[in-house]
Amino acid sequence: MFDIALYEPEIAPNTGNIIRLSANCGANLHLIEPLGFDLEEKKVRRAGLDYHDLARVKRHKDYAAFIAYLDEHNPEHRIFACTTKTTGHHTDANFKKGDVLLFGPETRGLPADLIDSLPMEQRIRIPMMPDARSLNLSNAVAIIAYEAWRQFDFQGAS
Repeated sequence: MFDIALYEPEIAPNTGNIIRLSANCGANLHLIEPLGFDLEEKKVRRAGLDYHDLARVKRHKDYAAFIAYLDEHNPEHRIFACTTKTTGHHTDANFKKGDVLLFGPETRGLPADLIDSLPMEQRIRIPMMPDARSLNLSNAVAIIAYEAWRQFDFQGAS
């Protein structure tokens, strides 16, 4: 399957929604600190409902620790920067087992140096109207995650 990673997420309900999404599509979820909230906040629990037990969530103290974890547990990983600051669409990507969909914080997105460290074919965006700035984080994660899962023929779904 694939993994979803949130780089320094800031808004508790978005993360709660993404916990629920991850559980429902079978993706592992990685939270890269610092977080802009406490995971025990009522807003996170409410949005995630009873999916915390079904979701596989791993916290990492920073991006370097996240990469070290991937190198050890998923050595064939490819990271896809999901960003408005590129031209390739998410539907152009050919997702493979072990891929990581990386999303930035709600207010600023992924850092430019992180995006620049990845090959162009691993920088993807969701098409939007020209004057639109961005989508809500949990909506963007859902769109790209379900495209990746579709490419896996919805493996594991009932």
